[in-house]
Amino acid sequence: MITLAEFLPQHLQANNLPKELGSVLQSVVTACIDINSQVRLGALAGVLGEAGSGNVQGENQKKLDVIANDLLIQTLKSDNNVAGIASEEEDTFVACNDSGGYLVLFDPLDGSSNIDVNISVGTIFSILAKPEGELNTESFLQKGRDQVASGYVLYGPQTQLVFTLKHGVFVFTLDQNNAFIKTLENPSIPAQTKEFAINMSNQRHWFPPMQQYIAELLAGDTGIRSKNYNMRWVASMVAEIHRILMRGGVFMYPQDARDPQKPGKLRLMYEANPLSLIFEQAGGASGNAIENMLDIKPQGLHQRVSVIMGSREEVEYVHRLHQST
Repeated sequence: MITLAEFLPQHLQANNLPKELGSVLQSVVTACIDINSQVRLGALAGVLGEAGSGNVQGENQKKLDVIANDLLIQTLKSDNNVAGIASEEEDTFVACNDSGGYLVLFDPLDGSSNIDVNISVGTIFSILAKPEGELNTESFLQKGRDQVASGYVLYGPQTQLVFTLKHGVFVFTLDQNNAFIKTLENPSIPAQTKEFAINMSNQRHWFPPMQQYIAELLAGDTGIRSKNYNMRWVASMVAEIHRILMRGGVFMYPQDARDPQKPGKLRLMYEANPLSLIFEQAGGASGNAIENMLDIKPQGLHQRVSVIMGSREEVEYVHRLHQST
């Protein structure tokens, strides 16, 4: 068994990556270990329920949303290699250290609506190289393909860290001593699948290509896809994505007709981009039904997108349906 502390220097050296990048990743992980302790205590520590505040998107915050956000900000600010951070919970970016070479973006607690019912939640993060010049919002607005690292920590029956430094995907599991131990290297997402994840309660609002796609899946072996599909829906993106990484599938949160000017619900910078980088490294695919997610030029820190990601065959099929209309 090899710990993250042992693995990381070896991986950085083998792939000619700067040790400063390893420091930033380790800082994220340190904060997530603290977040894990809070999640595990839950009601025993009085950290469940609403915080009585809202984030920049106007969504109600849970107490653990605020706690997780504060822990990440405090820990990353103390790392001299971090120049700035951006959080789903903050209005704008937070400047950290003038000498830092990296930017960190994160969703501190994805799926937090599930906290009070003890369903898996997680932290998603993205690491970018800081461009030269003064730190500003534009510094963060880099395409997903330009990420130097990304990952997530899943707080589930086991607490697991999944990350990529663009040289494979690695899975570490937290042991009883709060050390992450490598348990899987380079998982591969099957190109084909018989499993999909989507919120079916929104079906009547979807645009025609997505309506057609889901109708084909539901038709099973009596339809043109000629096979039966199973549906899964946890309503926690990290949990959905982890399942697909482990055994295949496709996750979708499409645009719908309730607000045609709103391109989607999920955030490009904090959710879609970091998870898309992991999926691409694992042989999967990701897009917004029109273009590859990692090729989208961000227009704002809190930009929303439609998301289709998972097994390559299904993602490409959905894209073809949208392009033919």
